[in-house]
Amino acid sequence: MNDHWFAAFEPRQPLTIIERKADVGTDARAAPATVTFDDGMNPTDAPIEPAARLLLLYSSMTGGTRQLALAASEAARRASCASGNEGLRRVEVVLREAREADGGDLLAASAVLFATPENLGSMAGVMKDFFDRSYYAALDRVAGRPYALIVCAGSDGQGAVRQVERIATGLRLRRIAEPLVVNVGAQRAREILAPKRIAPDALARAAELGEAIATGLSLGLW
Repeated sequence: MNDHWFAAFEPRQPLTIIERKADVGTDARAAPATVTFDDGMNPTDAPIEPAARLLLLYSSMTGGTRQLALAASEAARRASCASGNEGLRRVEVVLREAREADGGDLLAASAVLFATPENLGSMAGVMKDFFDRSYYAALDRVAGRPYALIVCAGSDGQGAVRQVERIATGLRLRRIAEPLVVNVGAQRAREILAPKRIAPDALARAAELGEAIATGLSLGLW
């Protein structure tokens, strides 16, 4: 990514992420996460109706995809905080688990970043369920909207990439970046089921992708 894209975008102060999880007992993996952001602004400083909305839609079983989605969403939010500059649109960043989302979320989004693990050579079943529930509600109503994809995989991730891209093609979404595939190298059952810890360089790439999409929305590039 060219450095000059972001030369003017310095966040006004550090970002605080506040995460709330539903009470589902001791199984943290099953808890849907709702993330809001506190950038230190007075609520009256922000427009009531954001001009653009970036939806980060993810599914995660062992935490890897969730870490990537959080990295992308934080960077996107930082970029959107800078978009109060004259001539730039403000961007609302929405982070949502696929199982909690529906067609209305897709219709309301100006751009979408999908993030899914690769399970058995395919996209996650929860992400597929989202598309099953949302596809026809969105068909012919989201054509041309930009999207990008993150896949957290144990191998090359191409099975999940092909599946998501085929559905996106059917919806006539417009891909604006190459898929980001993060290979965690989990091959054995114990490794696959173990909680994941994503390397800093992979988190940085996810952050760069989220920032680029939010900045593009602010600038009206898509």
